[in-house]
Amino acid sequence: MRILITGATGFVGQALCCHLATAGHLLAVVSRHPERAERELGAQGLTVTAADTPLAFKDWQPEAIINLAGESIAGRRWSEEHKRELRESRLNITGHLVMLCEQLAAEGHPPQVMVSGSAMGYYGAQPKAGQLGDIEIDEQATPHDDFNHRLCRDWEAAAMPVTDSGVRLAIIRIGLVMEADGGTLAKLLTPFKFGLGGRLGDGRHYMPWVHRHDLIRIIEHLLTDTTLNGAFNASAPHPVTNMGFTHALARALGRPAILPLPAAALKLGLGEMSTLLLEGARMVPARLEDAGFKFDYPTLDVALADILNKD
Repeated sequence: MRILITGATGFVGQALCCHLATAGHLLAVVSRHPERAERELGAQGLTVTAADTPLAFKDWQPEAIINLAGESIAGRRWSEEHKRELRESRLNITGHLVMLCEQLAAEGHPPQVMVSGSAMGYYGAQPKAGQLGDIEIDEQATPHDDFNHRLCRDWEAAAMPVTDSGVRLAIIRIGLVMEADGGTLAKLLTPFKFGLGGRLGDGRHYMPWVHRHDLIRIIEHLLTDTTLNGAFNASAPHPVTNMGFTHALARALGRPAILPLPAAALKLGLGEMSTLLLEGARMVPARLEDAGFKFDYPTLDVALADILNKD
């Protein structure tokens, strides 16, 4: 299959490209730095074609699109300018992919499918453990209206017009992606290894998570199962609270975790961005499980054992 990918040089994208190339797919990459993308991905033994705009691939006629591009939401404090960058980095590239699909459809060969990114932030701040019956958040849940929700909502809406071109659209609301070489876990490993870890705030907010291996399998599943469309929660079936995550990571490392970070300190240091660390949702992958998808790493203890015990 000819697959066009945005966000290919990121923490998820690089591993995804390796997996897809090994499976025999032909890959093209949209990157603001195409020469660097070819160099970085080529170092992994991949053969890719890179360009700085999706429209450059019209003649290549991609059969599938994976859209993971977007400025890191946790990269720096949320000034109004950075909020605008977060929006534009997601909405602009998605809009260009929609245009590409329209052009290809006009010539009679639209892509078969687009898997487009979103995030657990779609649901906004949800009840913490012990509040309102510990509500599970499936794909039908009512979001809380905050910046995280609006960002994801508009990102998803920007992708919707591809369906008018006959493209099957699957949206993945991604939880915290777990692996040792990037993401949330990589940032926590050093302090936890030195016994400096601890809960964030009261620790009762949920942290939906997913092993990167399973996220890649989810994306591949959505590419190939032609019956699946709409939004899917891309997270493991057993979300944990921040307190539960703290205990599990400390246990896996054989270290204490007794130094909590107070919510007030996080809010003072990070401003509105502190919501990423202090809010969450008990997000569950209801639609994926209903479709028969089986997680290789359904629990955090099993996922951490795999990640931390690799050579």
